[in-house]
Amino acid sequence: MRPTPPRPDVTRVLVLSLLLPLTLLPARAVAVPRAAADAGWSLAPAGGGRPSFYAEGAPGTVVRDTVSVTNGGGHPVTVSLAADGVLAAFADPRVLVPARSRAEVPFTVRVSGDRTGTITARDAAGRTRSVPLRLRAGVPALSALTVERVVVRADRITYDIVNRGTTTLSPRLAVRADGILGPVLDRAPRTLPVRLAPGTRTSLAEPWPDRPALDAVDVRLTVTAPDGTRATAGASARFVPWAAVAGCGGAALATAAGVTWAAVRRRRGHPSRKCSAPDTPTAVPDNRIRPLAEAGTTTGAPT
Repeated sequence: MRPTPPRPDVTRVLVLSLLLPLTLLPARAVAVPRAAADAGWSLAPAGGGRPSFYAEGAPGTVVRDTVSVTNGGGHPVTVSLAADGVLAAFADPRVLVPARSRAEVPFTVRVSGDRTGTITARDAAGRTRSVPLRLRAGVPALSALTVERVVVRADRITYDIVNRGTTTLSPRLAVRADGILGPVLDRAPRTLPVRLAPGTRTSLAEPWPDRPALDAVDVRLTVTAPDGTRATAGASARFVPWAAVAGCGGAALATAAGVTWAAVRRRRGHPSRKCSAPDTPTAVPDNRIRPLAEAGTTTGAPT
C-alpha cells in the first residue's frame, strides 16, 4: 500500500513552522582575510572544524544550525541553498556573498528518524558545493529486562536473561530457594559477568551442587539493572533419592519373601491330617415305612 502524499496545505504549514524560528536570524556577511582568499567559493558548517552537520533529538524535534558560504574571489557570487534527503528551511535560501566575504545562513531541520542528507549550494554558473548532514532520532535511555525459562536441574539452575530496554546492561543476580522446612539456598546479589546489549538474550547457569536430597523447593531468581529496575522468575522442583527408595523397596520385598517362605516351611513341617469318613447312620429298629393311615394320620379337611 503506497503512502498518501501530503496535501499542499499541510506541506506549507510544515515549511512555515520551520521558517518561523529563522525570521529573526538573517544571513550575515563577514569579511574574509585576504590571506585566506582564493579564486572560488566554498560551503562548510559555521564555526569551523566540522566536516559535516549532525543533529540529534527526539522524533519531531526542530534543530537549528548555520551554514557558511565563503567567497574568496574578487567578485560577488550568488548561491541558492537547498537540502536533499532531509526537510530543512533556510533563513535566506538565495544569498549574495560579496568578494572576499563569508555569509552565514541559519537553517532549521526537523528530526524525523535516522537519516542522511546533504546541504547544497549552487551558483549562477551551475557549480555546486555540498556538505553531508546526518540526523539521528534519539530515544530515551530505558532499562527493562526479564528472566525466562528457569529450570532446576541435577546440580544447577539454568535461566535466560533478556534485555528489553534501550541501554546495555550488566545485571546483578540474587537466588533464593525455600523448602518444606524453610530456606535451603539464599545467595546475595552479585554482578553477572555479562554485558547485555539492547534486544539480546543470554542463557546462564547457576551452580547448586549441595542441593537437598529429599525436599520440595520453590526457587526464585531476581535480576536487577544498574538503575534499580528488576525482574523475577521462579520454578518448583521435587528432590527424591530414588536409589535409596529402590533399596528400601528391595529390602521390604526380601522381608516379605522371607516371611512367606517361613510360613511355607512351617506348614511342611507338620504331618497332614487324614480326612475321616462321615459316620454311618445307625439303623433304627422297626424303622420301616408305613402308610399314613397306619401311622394314625389322616389327610384332607377335618370333620
